[in-house]
Amino acid sequence: MKTPANVVTMLAVLLISLCFASSGAAQGIPQSMALFQENCAVCHGENLEGTALGPPLLGDLRHGDTMTDIVASIRSGYETTGMPAWGRTFNDSQIRNLGLYISETRNNVTYTTFNYDTPLEIPEGLISTELHDFRIEIVAEGLDAQPFSIEPLPDGRILLTEKMYGVRIIDLDGQPSALIEGTPQVYDDTFIQAANQEWGWGWLFDIKLHPNYQQNGWIYLYFGDRCESCNAISRAAGDTPVSMNKLIRGRIEDNRWVDQEVIWEADLEHYNTMVDVAAGGRITFDNQGHLYLSVGMKGPDNHHGIQDLSTPWGKVHRIYDDGTIPEDNPFANRADVYRSIFTYGHRSPQGLEFDLKNGELWGTEHGPRGGDEVNHLQAGRNYGWPLYSRGMDYDGTPVEYGRDLGIVFELSDIEQPVVDLTPSPAVSSFIISDSDKFPGWRDHFLVGSLKARSLYRFQMENNQLVQRETLFEGIARIRDIEQGFNGEIYLLLEHNSGSKIVRLVPVD
Repeated sequence: MKTPANVVTMLAVLLISLCFASSGAAQGIPQSMALFQENCAVCHGENLEGTALGPPLLGDLRHGDTMTDIVASIRSGYETTGMPAWGRTFNDSQIRNLGLYISETRNNVTYTTFNYDTPLEIPEGLISTELHDFRIEIVAEGLDAQPFSIEPLPDGRILLTEKMYGVRIIDLDGQPSALIEGTPQVYDDTFIQAANQEWGWGWLFDIKLHPNYQQNGWIYLYFGDRCESCNAISRAAGDTPVSMNKLIRGRIEDNRWVDQEVIWEADLEHYNTMVDVAAGGRITFDNQGHLYLSVGMKGPDNHHGIQDLSTPWGKVHRIYDDGTIPEDNPFANRADVYRSIFTYGHRSPQGLEFDLKNGELWGTEHGPRGGDEVNHLQAGRNYGWPLYSRGMDYDGTPVEYGRDLGIVFELSDIEQPVVDLTPSPAVSSFIISDSDKFPGWRDHFLVGSLKARSLYRFQMENNQLVQRETLFEGIARIRDIEQGFNGEIYLLLEHNSGSKIVRLVPVD
């Protein structure tokens, strides 16, 4: 299908504004690089390797290696060792740009590649970590290059969603079934390539079993519902497709999707031409009959409407598992809003999990350049986008779109992340482990990443990070993490040559 010229222009603008675009990155990265090369490379080397005049900035850093440490060192300097205080020369934005460039280079996190084609090699040997040794075992391989979600079944098989094709079941031998018949139509015809990132409308997202699945058989499927000429936005764009997140449930019988019910959908007027890569698309259940679903910055752009409670995007929504609205939702008594809204101010939510032990909702999301987050999601709270972020915009300036939108706020009004991931590893899905196979990780967060191709372990106490460990790095883009009924931990690895499902096998 040919995309109208005005939509091509619009998508070019989105290419700059979205976190997924290399052109937006290109504005900020060379600026940071230029600052470093012109002012710092003479002492620290063009590639941070060090010179006779100054130490290398790779490996261990004497004064700390976090973004906060690096920025403080640049700003205040160390006169006794010949390091000038650049705070007398550069403004805060320039200093943070320098800090980001150094930190990104140290962590091999670039904004010109998404690592879809970087060789995916599963290590054969033991991976040793602080609390558990394990190896990685392949469960299924040669899968579609654009998967989104896995969901283990009680009998050991695994449900798999492919964004542009449908739902399959991976059998015990690792073989995928034919596509499940009768699931909502999804599309692979409307996409463009942007730094190897495929864009389109009408994709599949998350798939989850009802907590009482073994009794009721319900499976929940989240997807981008697409239509054409169905609202003013589509007609104004030359009948271009528009889409918006939609949640349904059904059952699978004899490889068919049956008994479908609509659980949550947005008003048709809010379907728009923002591509589904911005949709968020995760769901989770608590133990009180509630279901939570994330909708990313899938509005007209990545700024407008996210702070507006009358729009569905940039929000986490809370409903009952049958789609009704809980009366104790934070905005349930207002007629002028989406009454399902639980939290707002979200940019690009990538993971969503409920801590059953502590009764808390948690989420991960992408920031812009820096500012990836792990958030404790509390009812009615504002998580900041596009008013504030600990990351920088791609042009190297602070995030402060409140001025453009005419929104006045206090920083105290914004919930701060429990974990700030700067530079951005492109944080993805996560679990809160209660696996008996890895008892040392009980109640710890296992968090994946896309660009960094790494798996992290975070230990939280009283909603604070107390320990952080990289379990492995540089292996593959981790699109999803799930725990099976028998405690096995599965990772969905995304790659252009064919995606894989693997599991972590303890070796203790």
